[in-house]
Amino acid sequence: MKNIGIFGGSFDPPHSEHISLVEQAIKSLELDKVYIVPENIPTHKKNKSLSSDKDRLEMCKLAFSCLPCVEISDYELSAGGVSYTYLTCRYFKEKHPESRLFWFVGTDMLRDFPTWKNPEEILSNATLAVCARNEEQGWIKKETENFENRFGQKFSLIDYQGKDVSSTQIRVLAGAGMDITDYTGEPVAEYIQNAGLYAIPFADTSLSFQTKKRREHSIRVAMLAAKRALSLKISERKAITASLFHDCAKNMSPDSPCFSDFQMQGVPKPVWHQYAGAYLAEHLFGEKDEEILNAVRYHTSGRENMTILEKLIFLADMLEEERDFPRVDELRNLFWQDDTLDECMRVALKETLLHLQNKGSEIYPLTQNAYEYYQKITNKK
Repeated sequence: MKNIGIFGGSFDPPHSEHISLVEQAIKSLELDKVYIVPENIPTHKKNKSLSSDKDRLEMCKLAFSCLPCVEISDYELSAGGVSYTYLTCRYFKEKHPESRLFWFVGTDMLRDFPTWKNPEEILSNATLAVCARNEEQGWIKKETENFENRFGQKFSLIDYQGKDVSSTQIRVLAGAGMDITDYTGEPVAEYIQNAGLYAIPFADTSLSFQTKKRREHSIRVAMLAAKRALSLKISERKAITASLFHDCAKNMSPDSPCFSDFQMQGVPKPVWHQYAGAYLAEHLFGEKDEEILNAVRYHTSGRENMTILEKLIFLADMLEEERDFPRVDELRNLFWQDDTLDECMRVALKETLLHLQNKGSEIYPLTQNAYEYYQKITNKK
């Protein structure tokens, strides 16, 4: 009997952690073969725009070419529609009826597994092979008991602690024009650059206008916004673009021409850069999407009745991982919940007003009005 591993995913793009996981799975599970299966439409990412089938297949071939027992399968891409694991497992079991199949999952997917479509049929054809990611000591005992109580069988372990690398992170860095070779390997990085995948025109120019510290902040904002965009059902690309543009005028002198085109009377100086940034994005970078421009235009002040993208950039700017203030953990919790974005805006704007008051700084009426607006609509809820 042969042992066969199946690794499904978006692979947009495949990266070093994918390769390391497969290498360790081959050793841990004594696998004779591994199929890499790019998804057509992931069930948990139905609103996500993926790179083309051709590009993802080619990147997978380049990424896994170093592992001789790996085969890239276009089964789910050819099948079309939403990719369901139970159908893929059924297909490979029919293809290899005498073999033992292992389906690779992370611990996050293990916990979600009972919600998958036809989980019992998946387990009738394959054993789950679990790779841990940032887990606390003792997780195996707890998850094994939960899994056995629910399904009456055990899962297998891949002896590998995954590192914190994600395809989302790589798309952000590539969009910013940064070198991603350390994350993808040279062949995949070259393919992405030559094909123009994930590229955002003028993002590198925007970042070049910023200090090193400010550039790092903008990248962190883009990372957070990109991670949250999918669950908010908005374009990841728009979220990344607005994030990378949002502070493009932050480090410019007030004497810069981009400020002279505005009537800044009545606008506090700390707010100027949001208007100048939108001006640069439109007139220098050629950005025509009004939603992106408004996300830049109001990312510091906020305003009444913001779009979801505007709220996302305002909050990502305030809550990126290096931010630290008294209620930041409460805000981050609200930020990630399904139906609390307006409440998050209310609390964030309240904190902004308190911060300005404590500093004795001028309060921009747009911010005050925004707070009153979100206070009113959250009270109604």
